[in-house]
Amino acid sequence: MGSADSKLNFRKAVIQLTTKTQPVEATDDAFWDQFWADTATSVQDVFALVPAAEIRAVREESPSNLATLCYKAVEKLVQGAESGCHLEKEKQIVLNCSRLLTRVLPYIFEDPDWRGFFWSTVPGAGRGGQGEDDDENARPLAESLLLAIADLLFCPDFTVQSHRRSTVDSAEDVHSLDSCEYIWEAGVGFAHSPQPNYIHDVNRMELLKLLLTCFSEAMYLPPAPDSGSTNPWVQFFCSSENRHTLPLFTSLLNTVCAYDPVGYGIPYNHLLFSDYREPLVEEAAQVLIVTLDHDSTTSTSPTVDGTTTGTAMDDADPPGPENLFVNYLSRIHREEDFQFILKGIARLLSNPLLQTYLPNSTKKIQFHQELLVLFWKLCDFNKVCWPQGRSHQQLGLPEKFLFFVLKSSDVLDILVPILYFLNDARADQSRVGLMHIGVFILLLLSGERNFGVRLNKPYSVRVPMDIPVFTGTHADLLIVVFHKIITSGHQRLQPLFDCLLTIVVNVSPYLKSLSMVAANKLLHLLEAFSTTWFLFSAAQNHHLVFFLLEVFNNIIQYQFDGNSNLVYAIIRKRSVFHQLANLPTDLPAIHKALQRRRRAPEPLSRTGSQEGASMEGSRPAAPAEPGTLKTSLVATPGIDKLTEKSQVSEDGTLRSLEPVPQQGSADGSPTVEEPSQARREQRRLSNASASGQWSPTSESSPGSRNCRCRPS
Repeated sequence: MGSADSKLNFRKAVIQLTTKTQPVEATDDAFWDQFWADTATSVQDVFALVPAAEIRAVREESPSNLATLCYKAVEKLVQGAESGCHLEKEKQIVLNCSRLLTRVLPYIFEDPDWRGFFWSTVPGAGRGGQGEDDDENARPLAESLLLAIADLLFCPDFTVQSHRRSTVDSAEDVHSLDSCEYIWEAGVGFAHSPQPNYIHDVNRMELLKLLLTCFSEAMYLPPAPDSGSTNPWVQFFCSSENRHTLPLFTSLLNTVCAYDPVGYGIPYNHLLFSDYREPLVEEAAQVLIVTLDHDSTTSTSPTVDGTTTGTAMDDADPPGPENLFVNYLSRIHREEDFQFILKGIARLLSNPLLQTYLPNSTKKIQFHQELLVLFWKLCDFNKVCWPQGRSHQQLGLPEKFLFFVLKSSDVLDILVPILYFLNDARADQSRVGLMHIGVFILLLLSGERNFGVRLNKPYSVRVPMDIPVFTGTHADLLIVVFHKIITSGHQRLQPLFDCLLTIVVNVSPYLKSLSMVAANKLLHLLEAFSTTWFLFSAAQNHHLVFFLLEVFNNIIQYQFDGNSNLVYAIIRKRSVFHQLANLPTDLPAIHKALQRRRRAPEPLSRTGSQEGASMEGSRPAAPAEPGTLKTSLVATPGIDKLTEKSQVSEDGTLRSLEPVPQQGSADGSPTVEEPSQARREQRRLSNASASGQWSPTSESSPGSRNCRCRPS
């Protein structure tokens, strides 16, 4: 926090600006310097000493003073970028102006009459640097601000380490320096790792906050029918007008992917030492995903020349989107760069899943949603659609990120954290966006054959989730988590049911062995979705049944030998299929089924079922008080009810039979229970398979298939 005198002087300046009814001239430097030259305030001080009500009051009562304040603050930033911020006073002025603009800009964006203010021209700010003689070619205030921020992000001894021994450089040197030599972190396109500097990281974070505030104007705009409208701030900042686009893109990407919150693994290190790197990484991730916000349908996809060598991104400009950040991202092709990006994102996504013997001994990051969005954009922009039956080696094209992710088991390092976040956020209405991006990523991956094959790897790492304990593969984990989302998720997740089951359909031809727990979950979903009232309650509900039936068909056709658990579960629950085959179609029966929906069902106990045992260390999902899913799944029986001791009644519902009381022996000990009809059928099925009477080929691979739905 700043000193008491500095905060007092700053507060006096704010009060003077609020109370002045007459416009203050821009040449009155003695008045305007009170806001940045004579004070040393922190960002917390600025937000506390400049209330929102006073900013709105100045905007309404003294608009000229607010306009002059913004203009003078941008002018100071431009002067600091041109001079290089060699003096401590210049650095403090730049930081104060950036904090003040970060506070004021949202209140300019929220007023429709002020939104065009920063895109108005300023006399004397020529595009070509000629200055005051060419007012027609004057640069808008927003462009001057963005270019000044870009220059300051690569200002020696302010945000980057200087390569010169002398402490003072001329202004010409600042404008002529090659910012590619000052990339913040080693990684993509840069091999040198600069020494960490706390002051530089803090200054970068302040400027990135201001940059993110500039990009946030779209949040204050009303919904427009034209969804293809671009953000002018992002469009200019990512254009060729900004000479720092390439080093800034690599700096942001490398800063995110190189961050290791655990470090050497010293317990409780995050409590002993403050981690100044995490806020910078979070801001860098947010700025990166905002700059990558690009509609790929408005321009052709960038083409990649397979003969390019030397650097991660060649200097030649192939035809591609005008957004240079998207262009650079789509042209990354070196395998070591892909490995660096994938390992970095997987390490950060897996951080909240770490378990140690000492409670809360490791640092846990909180920006996993930004990482998922970044991973989605990497898969979306850095990809090539190969011709059917041709690989990238045969075509002579460089390897793309999505292909690299799927070619090894490293994709499971992304899958497990995504399933963890989906399970944890399923009942939280405020994290529906996280659910959507996680499901869309899995839907994109499931369209590739390698993803389904990798799911057969045994699941050995026990992540604390409130799901039944099972022994199986990653495919079992995926099915169990999806079942949990569907049966106990928030009501707003119902549009995702199609996507969840489509993912299972896409991977089903490659699942060699499902566990009994996963098989029972699939049968439970079929019973829930095939009830009469659910099928007739909405026009598209029958699609869910179609998906599940296709899952069963794919597994039985292509992977029958290893899926005896699923076949056994299907035979046990054949009454569900009988009920589906005898589905009533007359109007009175349909009306009766829909009327049954309105009855309040009694809560069903699942004591003794596999739902009761959860993984050690797990915690239940946060309850969703408003609007929890209440459609019908609560009325469906639990896994313990899915037994052979049920039959279909005349109205098409399942009716449980009364169990036969057991007869004890003469000495009071219970007698051994005879095998049920289902167990005898399983034994006959096993004998028939062993004798060769029923052995469809499971080694045959499925033909070409398409992902049923893809997120737009």
